[in-house]
Amino acid sequence: MQRKADLPTKPCILCGRPFSWRKKWARCWEAVRFCSERCRRESKRQARRAHRCAGGLT
Repeated sequence: MQRKADLPTKPCILCGRPFSWRKKWARCWEAVRFCSERCRRESKRQARRAHRCAGGLT
């Protein structure tokens, strides 16, 4: 059995916190970018705000 300290980690692209590999991510670890569902939702919210602001400037 592996210890959590031995598992690969990567930083969340939104908050920067490191998060560890999970078994449910075994097939898609390279595609995982966020540490939590909250960070994933917040990134979409920020993208919508940026798109809305950029559309108003033109």
